[in-house]
Amino acid sequence: MTYLIAADLQAAPAGERFRALLARPEILQLPGAHNGMAALQAREAGFAALYLSGAAMTAQMGLPDLGIITVDEVAFFVRQLSRAAGLPVLVDGDTGYGEALNVMHMVRCFEDAGAAAVHIEDQLLPKKCGHLNDKKLADPHDMAAKIAAAARARRHLFVIARTDAAASEGIDGAVARAELYLQAGADAIFPEALTTAEMFREFAARVKAPLLANMTEFGRTPFFTAAEFQAMGYRMVIWPVSSLRVANKAQAELYAAIRRDGGTHNMVERMQTRAELYAAIGYHDFEALDHSIARTVIPRAMPQRHT
Repeated sequence: MTYLIAADLQAAPAGERFRALLARPEILQLPGAHNGMAALQAREAGFAALYLSGAAMTAQMGLPDLGIITVDEVAFFVRQLSRAAGLPVLVDGDTGYGEALNVMHMVRCFEDAGAAAVHIEDQLLPKKCGHLNDKKLADPHDMAAKIAAAARARRHLFVIARTDAAASEGIDGAVARAELYLQAGADAIFPEALTTAEMFREFAARVKAPLLANMTEFGRTPFFTAAEFQAMGYRMVIWPVSSLRVANKAQAELYAAIRRDGGTHNMVERMQTRAELYAAIGYHDFEALDHSIARTVIPRAMPQRHT
C-alpha cells in the first residue's frame, strides 16, 4: 500500500522505531537503498530498516564521494526512501555539512524528511570514502562539538558517531575518540575500515556502546556475515553501496547490448516486467484512490512481429 494512504502512516517517530529495532536480540541489518524502488524491494525481501549511503547518492548523480552534495539534496533522497517503504532510514551525514550550527540544521532537515538515524564522521573536507587512503581527520574535540550539537538539536533522531581513526591512529586512537564522542551525546559508534576480525572484537570489547559495522565490497574489511558481526559484538551492519553496484552493472550491460544488437531483445529476460514493476510500486492502489482513473489492464506479453 502506498504512503499516500493515511491508515498506513507510522504513528511513532522514525527514531523511536529505530531504537525499538535495536532493542531486539538479533543484529539490525541495514541494506543500502539508493532510491525509492530499492527501498521497496528491500522491504519486500523482509528488511525492517534501510541505509542511505552518501557514496550511493553521489554516484547516481554522477559525482565522486568527496562531500560535494548538500543537505537539501540528501533530504530529497531521504524522503524517497522513507515515503516509499515506510521503514526507518539511517542516513550518511558525512561530516555534518559544516560546524555545529550546520550540524543542527542538518539534523532538523533530516528529521523533517523522515530520517530515523544519522551518522557523522570525524574527517575534514574534502572527505573521502572511509576505505581509501590518506584521510584527513578532524580534531577529536571539534568532532565532539558536532556530536553535542546533533544531540541537542534532535527531537528523536538516533545519532551515531563514525570514527575513521583506526587507519592512522590505531585502535587506541579510535577507542579514545569513541569514548569522547559518547560523552558528547552519541547514541552509538561506527568504527570505519577495520581490517581484521581481531580489530572488530577488540574495539567491541573496549567500547561499551551499540556498534555499527560496515560490510562494503571492494574495501579494506574482509567479508563477514551479519551473524559473524553479531558474534563479534556489533548491533548494526550496513551494506552501503551494494544495491547501486548491482544496478549499475546491469545498466552497463543493457546499454552495451542495445549498442551491439540494435535493440533490447536479448535483454528482455533479465528485465523486471511491467506487472512486476506495478506490483512493487502499488500502481493499482494509486488508481483506487481516484475513481476517475480506469483500472489498468496490463498487457500479458509483447506483441509478435509480423514480417
